[in-house]
Amino acid sequence: MLTIDRDDPARPDVHRLLDEHLADMFASSPAESVHALDLEALSGPEIRFWTAREGRTLVGCGALKELSADHAELKSMRTTQEARGRGVAAGLLSHILDDARHRGIGRVSLETGTQDFFAPARRLYLRSGFVECPPFAAYTVDPISVFLTIRLTQE
Repeated sequence: MLTIDRDDPARPDVHRLLDEHLADMFASSPAESVHALDLEALSGPEIRFWTAREGRTLVGCGALKELSADHAELKSMRTTQEARGRGVAAGLLSHILDDARHRGIGRVSLETGTQDFFAPARRLYLRSGFVECPPFAAYTVDPISVFLTIRLTQE
C-alpha cells in the first residue's frame, strides 16, 4: 500500500534518493541547465516535501516550492528504479496538486528536460493536464528545457 506523507529530505534513505536524482540530472544535462534543488534548498521554509512509501520502503519523493501566494513550482519528483512504471509518480503528483489546490494555489509550473531521459516525466505531466508555457520565475529560454504549467483554479 502506497502512503504519501510530508517528510524530511535529510532522512538517510531520502538523502540517498536525492543524491541519485542530482547525479542523474548532472549526467544528463550541462551544469548550467540543472535546476534540481540540493538538500539545503529542499529544507527551506518555502518548500513542502513529501515521500511515497510502501510500508517502510521509500519509493519516491516530490516537492512544491512556493513562488507567490498563487503560484508554486513542482520540484524534485523522483521514484526509485524499482518503483518505476507502477504509478508512484502519478500518485505523488496527484497528492501534491491536491495539496496546492487545498491551500488556494492557482497555478503549478515546472521545468524539465527535453532529452529522452526526461520523456517519461513529460508524458506524466502532459497526461495530468500540464501544458507548455514560457519560462517562469527566474528561468530563461534554454534549448534543453521545457516549461509546463497547470491551472488549478478558475480565473
